[in-house]
Amino acid sequence: MSKQDVRFSEEWDKEKELNEAPKKEEEPTLQKALPASGKSALEKNQINFGKNQMTKRLEPSLNWKATVDFKDHKNVLRDTQEERHGGKLERSGPIVSAGRTQLVRKSAEKIEEIISESSSESEEDEEPPDHRQEANADLPSEYWQIQKLVKYLKGGNQTATVIALCSMKDFNLAQETCQLAIRDVGGLEVLINLLDTDEVKCKIGSLKILKEISHNPQIRRNIVDLGGLPIMVNILDSPHKSLKCLAAETIANVAKFRRARRAVRRHGGITKLVALLDCAHNSQEPAQSSLYDARDVEVARCGALALWSCSKSYANKEAIRKAGGIPLLAGLLKTSHENMLIPVVGTLQECASEENYRAAIKAERIIENLVKNLNSENEQLQEHCAMAIYQCAEDKETRDLVRLHGGLKPLASLLNNTDNKERLAAVTGAIWKCSISKENVTKFREYKAIETLVGLLTDQPEEVLVNVVGALGECCQEYENRVLVRKCGGIQPLVNLLVGINQTLLVNVTKAVGACAAEPESMAIIDRLDGVRLLWSLLKNPHPDVKASAAWALCPCIQNAKDAGEMVRSFVGGLELVVNLLKSDNKEVLASVCAAITNIAKDQENLAVITDHGVVPLLSKLANTNNDKLRRHLAEAISRCCMWGRNRVAFGEYKAVAPLVRYLKSNDPNVHRATAQALYQLSEDADNCITMHENGAVKLLLDMVGSPDQDLQEAAAGCISNIRRLALATEKARYT
Repeated sequence: MSKQDVRFSEEWDKEKELNEAPKKEEEPTLQKALPASGKSALEKNQINFGKNQMTKRLEPSLNWKATVDFKDHKNVLRDTQEERHGGKLERSGPIVSAGRTQLVRKSAEKIEEIISESSSESEEDEEPPDHRQEANADLPSEYWQIQKLVKYLKGGNQTATVIALCSMKDFNLAQETCQLAIRDVGGLEVLINLLDTDEVKCKIGSLKILKEISHNPQIRRNIVDLGGLPIMVNILDSPHKSLKCLAAETIANVAKFRRARRAVRRHGGITKLVALLDCAHNSQEPAQSSLYDARDVEVARCGALALWSCSKSYANKEAIRKAGGIPLLAGLLKTSHENMLIPVVGTLQECASEENYRAAIKAERIIENLVKNLNSENEQLQEHCAMAIYQCAEDKETRDLVRLHGGLKPLASLLNNTDNKERLAAVTGAIWKCSISKENVTKFREYKAIETLVGLLTDQPEEVLVNVVGALGECCQEYENRVLVRKCGGIQPLVNLLVGINQTLLVNVTKAVGACAAEPESMAIIDRLDGVRLLWSLLKNPHPDVKASAAWALCPCIQNAKDAGEMVRSFVGGLELVVNLLKSDNKEVLASVCAAITNIAKDQENLAVITDHGVVPLLSKLANTNNDKLRRHLAEAISRCCMWGRNRVAFGEYKAVAPLVRYLKSNDPNVHRATAQALYQLSEDADNCITMHENGAVKLLLDMVGSPDQDLQEAAAGCISNIRRLALATEKARYT
């Protein structure tokens, strides 16, 4: 130990002995506990601490816990603070012990936590282990110095309290040892009590310390347990702007977990934080940032910072919207203050996950300013703007607005900066969503973005790969881009990604591989790289979305393979696996598997195999569905399967014909075409013709004979012809 450590340890032992001896009113020497800056402040103000300035002697600081559960110490502390500062320590809610707090909150939180919080929340949802310093641990001298300062906070007058706060601020409060020193000796409760006094200086000093130490997850929870958030929310109404800023910044740090966010909302904090955003309420022209008072701008920035933390909860997002937060956030987007723009865009980015917000964002013309800030030099601002565009671009109108305001070019150019992975993930995500519109894909091809995306298929984190592959999957819906991806060597890295485990990545990569397989040359490469087998193996994946995407991808692979029948049969157990997927409860899986069966059944040998595996009864069982997508592909599969053996008769026996007739009443022309083709095949059997006639198929098919769709015309006419031929044969037989 250093000499200084020894000196402090000796002083500490002496103080313990004095406290254990008969009580004698004696003023402790504050100067010994202060660092150099504290000593100079003490000498400058020439403060004399005498016996008459101490009304009570508190217990030694080692006897204090972080959460004080016994009433006598709390009463001593509160009485002392009232006497020294003249303010009543009245709380909006009582301070209770951590144990009792947990018992009270558990019963109230179970239901509301499910309803009011976002399903996407994951940040600090788990309670971290509570680290406490051992009494005999080898701790640095700062730990003991801070504990002495906390003792002066408990027992000192106003001047001593301010000096102790200033001295405490001089320590490195970002260091965990210093943070836990304040907590372990009961300093958090003292700091929170100081917020309830009428002394502005004490409040400012306390908030400055709380703001620094609340970066620690354990401290955040202790602050909430001690009832600190309601007091901070009340301070937001203070006329002192510096107090508002500090309170909002501290709330921003504390509101990193669900319970804290809920506490802010319950005590009216969301409305008060939204009110802080109105930094130009005295200005004639709110849009002109030059007219803002610098202090008002800082208040608005801190308010936006706190709202950013709170906006991770669905209930808080709704509260922000109802409090009128969107127009104020939209107004702040027009400022030139980058430190203001980051929390504002961050809040919008969080809120844009909700459909109500996306509609409001379009109405407030926010997209234009998001695009404008993509050209900023600030990487963090670029990241949040791109992320906000990613959230909003689910809507076609928003994607068009991004293009019209010139947002596609800066997004494409930002792909070249790959050092900042967080920004790269946001940019690739925005490009992915914007690529859903064909007009945007044309622009990205013009800006050489597709070649850059192919280059990002290797050596990137998963969050980037998900977006890159998603963007390529959309771009490859066009022939020119499929050729471009193949020429840039993109097929192999795409196939390599089929062996991953990330669900979203697998969904995107199967879509991209399937899109590339629509081009015969690319399909040859996929087959050579064993890509079809990898796709088939994904049909065993436990996630329905992956199964469905893999089945959709297999369709163009089978269509464009040179010897599709033999390729399919080469997968041991592959056909049985496909047929068994018809037992799924997921409509998308069923539709995709029906589409795959339609292509598999083009080969007679494979059709025979799947018939043996019971494809007919399974398809028939699905006939009573109202899902048009499933109806279409189911009808196509039935049409194909009718071409083997007595499958036509079997479909009739399994009662699949009557439900198919009802498909003709759908509003989807694709369903009409597929159903007419299936009925045409089924009408080759006399019993099926009778069933169709009884269910009114003739009248519905007659209307479709005049359709502009030639395939539908032919199928409808062929089916009517078979029914009519059977009717004539029956009539002839009756009179013969």
